[in-house]
Amino acid sequence: MKEDRRFTPSAEFSKRARVRSHAEYRTMHQLSLDEPETFWREHTTDLVFRTPWKTFLEWSLPKARFFGGATLNLTETCLDRHLATEARTRAAIVFEGEPGDVRTLTYFELHREVVRLTAALADLGVVAGDRVAIYMGMVPEAAVAMLACARLGATHSVVFGGFSSDALRDRINDSGAKVLLTQDGAWRRGNVVPLKKMADDAVAQAPSIEKVVVLRRLGAGHTPVQMKEGKDIWWDDLLSRTASEASAKLARTPPAFDAEHPLFILYTSGSTGKPKGVLHTTAGYLAGVHITSKFVFDLREGDLYWCTADVGWVTGHSYLVYGPLSCGATVMMYEGAPNFPDWGRFWNIIEKHGVTILYTAPTAIRAFIRAGDDWPAKSDLSSLRLLGSVGEPINPEAWTWYHRVIGGGRCPIVDTWWQTETGAIMLTTLPGACYSKPGATGLPSFGVDIAVVKDDGSECSANEGGKLVVKRPWPSMARTLYKDDARYAESYWSQLPGVYFTGDGARRDEDGYFWVTGRIDDVLNVAGHRIGTAEIESALVSHPAVAEAAAVGKPDDLKGQALVVFVTLKAGQTADKLLKEKLTEHIDREIGKFARPDSIRFTDALPKTRSGKIMRRLLKEIASGAAETKGDTSTLEDLGVLAKLRADEE
Repeated sequence: MKEDRRFTPSAEFSKRARVRSHAEYRTMHQLSLDEPETFWREHTTDLVFRTPWKTFLEWSLPKARFFGGATLNLTETCLDRHLATEARTRAAIVFEGEPGDVRTLTYFELHREVVRLTAALADLGVVAGDRVAIYMGMVPEAAVAMLACARLGATHSVVFGGFSSDALRDRINDSGAKVLLTQDGAWRRGNVVPLKKMADDAVAQAPSIEKVVVLRRLGAGHTPVQMKEGKDIWWDDLLSRTASEASAKLARTPPAFDAEHPLFILYTSGSTGKPKGVLHTTAGYLAGVHITSKFVFDLREGDLYWCTADVGWVTGHSYLVYGPLSCGATVMMYEGAPNFPDWGRFWNIIEKHGVTILYTAPTAIRAFIRAGDDWPAKSDLSSLRLLGSVGEPINPEAWTWYHRVIGGGRCPIVDTWWQTETGAIMLTTLPGACYSKPGATGLPSFGVDIAVVKDDGSECSANEGGKLVVKRPWPSMARTLYKDDARYAESYWSQLPGVYFTGDGARRDEDGYFWVTGRIDDVLNVAGHRIGTAEIESALVSHPAVAEAAAVGKPDDLKGQALVVFVTLKAGQTADKLLKEKLTEHIDREIGKFARPDSIRFTDALPKTRSGKIMRRLLKEIASGAAETKGDTSTLEDLGVLAKLRADEE
C-alpha cells in the first residue's frame, strides 16, 4: 500500500482537541515510556481507587501485575462518580431498537438498574469470583448485566448473540459459569433470533449453570419460550423481588477488589482447537480503555458517541461500555443490522439522534460503498465531527470514501489497531494532533512500546515488512488464557524472547507510521516475493468495479504459493473474462506484475464472521480444493456462502 497523501486536522478541530499538536503527543508518549509511573499517576486521577496504588508494574514474564496495592470497584468510576456531578441527568445510553423503539437511560437511571441487578444476582447466590455468562442482543440490559457483574466482583463472559448453542455451551463449560443472563429473542433484519431456545439447548449440556435469567425483549407471540421451573426466571420478576438487606447493602455500597481481580473472560476462536478464553483484570484494563476513549475519540461534553460493535466482541466491551462510560460520555446503541429496512439505516440514526462520533468497521464501510452514495446523501450527517475505523486494515479507497462521503471532508478519521488480547487501542492517530495517511494505522498509543522486527528480533528498516511486536508490558494487556497459562505463554510470548508477538505483519514508514498488513499467515511468499494480502486487496478495491476482495494463497509446486483472489462487484458490473483481464492489469499498475493473481474468482458474497471479518482461512481451503471445512466455523454468519463458492469452483 503506497500512500503519500496526508490529511491534517483543521485548525478549528485542533484548537479544541485534548491533544493539540504532534509535538504534544510525542512529549506525552515519551513520558509514558520513560517515566510510566509519572504518566499513569497523572492520567488515572479520574479513576476511583479506594486504596491508591503503590507500584506501577511487577513483571515476571509472562505474568504482569499493574497498579500494585490498589483496590477499586470499577463501577464507581463508570457510574457512581458521575452522580455527584451534572452528568447525573445526562444520557448514558441512547438506544434504538431495530423496529424503531427508542429508550434513553441517564447516568442516574443506569446506576439504579445496575444496583438492582447486582442485588438480585447476589440473592441468587452469585459471589465475587463466580463466573456469569451473558448471551444477549444489543439492548441496554446487556450493558447493565456487565456492570452488575463488575459491581459484584463476578467475572462476566459475554457470548455474542449470533453464536450457536454449541458455541455457547462450550464457552459456559470452559468458564464454569454459575448463572446465564439471556433474553427471549432478538431482532435481526426483521427476523427473530430465538436466544432463549438456543440458550436452553446449551444449558442442557452445561451442568455448572444453576439459574437462567431471561429478559423480555420481544414479548409473547414472537417466539415460543419455555421456562423451566426452579431454574429459569424472568428478568423483571427477579428485579421486582425485594432484595435481602445484605444484598441491597452490598449493591448500594459495593466491595472494593484488588487491581488484578478478574473482570471478564472473552473467548476468541482459533483456526483449530477450542476457543481461547482471554482473561482481563480490573485496574489496568480500566486505565487503558479510559485514556484511549478520552484521547483517541477526543470525547467532549455534548458528544453522542456511536461505536457500532456488538457487546459480544472486545470492541463493544472497551468502546461501547467501559471506556466511554468511565469518561461520562453519552453512547448510542443500536440493536439491528446496518441494512434493515434498507442501506440508509445508519445514516438515518445519525441524523435522527445527532451522532457526533462514529466508530465502525472497514467491512461495513465497503458494504456501504457497494450500496451506493445515494443512501448517505438522503440524510443530514452534519452532526458528525469525528470518524473511526476498527477491526481490520482499512484500504485507502474505503478510507477516502469514508472521509469524503460520510465525513463531508471535514471529519478526522482515527484508524485503530488493537486486539482482544491488548484490551485497548495500541496504534492510532490522535485526531487533533496528528495527520492521517489513508490505510496507515498510525502511531503508538500511550504506554505502548511497539516495533516491526525480523525473525531474529532485530528491528526492520523503514518500509521493510516484518513482525509486529510489543516490547514491554502495558496496563490493559490480557493477563492469561483462562485456566491455560501454558497456552498463553506459548501463543504470545514464545516466538521472540521477552516480547509480545501480535501475530500480525506490519511495516513502519519513514515518518514512523505503522501499516498493519494482516495476520502473518496472510503474508504470502509468491516466487520469493513477500506479498501482504491487504496490499492485493487494497489494489483491487481501488478499481471502480470492485466492492470487496479477499486474497489468499494456495500451495504451488513452482512458486511455493499461488495467489487466488475472490472478488465481489459493485452493482451493474459484469463478471466476465474481460473484467478479469482489466483487474490483472490494474494490479500490474498498482503493485507490479509479480503480484498478478493466478486466479480471480467472482462471487456474490464472501464468508464472514458475524462481526463482519472475512474468514480467509476458509477461502484458503476452497482455493486449495479441500472438499471439507476444517476447524471452528462457529463465528461464520452464513454457511451457505461456502457451499456456493465450492459449487462455483473453476
